[in-house]
Amino acid sequence: MKSEHYLPFLQQKIQGIGSALFYSMSDAVLKFPTSIVNTLKVDEMGNVWFFTNRPGQYLHEFDWEFPARMQFYRKGKGYFLQINGKACIVNDPEEVNNLMVLPEETRNRAFDEMVLIRVKIGNVEYSEIKEKKIIPANNLMGWFIKIYNWLFPEPEKTETYTLSPNLILQ
Repeated sequence: MKSEHYLPFLQQKIQGIGSALFYSMSDAVLKFPTSIVNTLKVDEMGNVWFFTNRPGQYLHEFDWEFPARMQFYRKGKGYFLQINGKACIVNDPEEVNNLMVLPEETRNRAFDEMVLIRVKIGNVEYSEIKEKKIIPANNLMGWFIKIYNWLFPEPEKTETYTLSPNLILQ
């Protein structure tokens, strides 16, 4: 895959899953807890935007930039992603308004109860889950193979691709 196709490919795959586990990888005493987030947007600059729950502490006590990891997985999809990057707390109402058009009530509630976070995509691991062959059990050999596979299951086969940061945005 050519490097100019990485970002649209990632946008499509992230939007296809829609939600992720968000981990703060910071060494700070106060850090955002691990949470499930729904992506709002993946922009042309390689940023993933989402809201997360506002922590009980004052927001200014947290690091405004910190390393983060996002794991995108949805049962039934044939792929999953892991993104490492730099997260940034966005607390500017102007930037929120530019990001998306939200009703006034939703915007106010979002700033009271939620925090907007932007994760700059750094390193991406994209894995495809390989389909297992289905063996018909209509004859004696098929039954033996099916019983053998049930007793000794093979782990899921995945093929992983690592996309480096300098290839994503060129």
